[in-house]
Amino acid sequence: MVATSASTETEPDHGEGSTRNAPKIRAILAGGLVLGVGAAITLAAWNDSEFAQGTFTAGAFNLEGSTDGTTFGENPVTAPATLGFTAAPANLAPGDVVTAPFAVRLDDTTSNDATVTVSTEASTGALTGLSYSLTQSTDFGCAEPVTATLVAAGQELGTTPGSVTFALAQGTGPIQVRR
Repeated sequence: MVATSASTETEPDHGEGSTRNAPKIRAILAGGLVLGVGAAITLAAWNDSEFAQGTFTAGAFNLEGSTDGTTFGENPVTAPATLGFTAAPANLAPGDVVTAPFAVRLDDTTSNDATVTVSTEASTGALTGLSYSLTQSTDFGCAEPVTATLVAAGQELGTTPGSVTFALAQGTGPIQVRR
């Protein structure tokens, strides 16, 4: 059931110059204006944006090797450099010692220093009774003074003791490693 009531009272018409409704209208308009300005300020704060950009590039790193101390290049495991031993390694007898220098360096485009870790790849042929040492010098050639011993004499050929490393600085000359 719906109850309704009707008012029979009517307000007197005050005409066009009525001042009775003017304060109400002004109050409603002022309230709407305040709400509108508040909404606009709130929207502006939520839509603020800032932008920035950056450029990132990777450094370069390239290790090269040389068997003569002057001509450096890439020597991957599939095409290793051939060492020039001081005696013919095909005619070794017990007690014979042969040496071959090999220099490594970082190329000119390298942007970081290196810590070189020495490791041994799989070998072919019989290595029984063969041993090696690995030393370092600043000048190329097996007769040059040793500045560091990386692997002591007597290490079985085809093996590397754990954690054999040496530092190699960018932009410096080659470091010779002798076997």
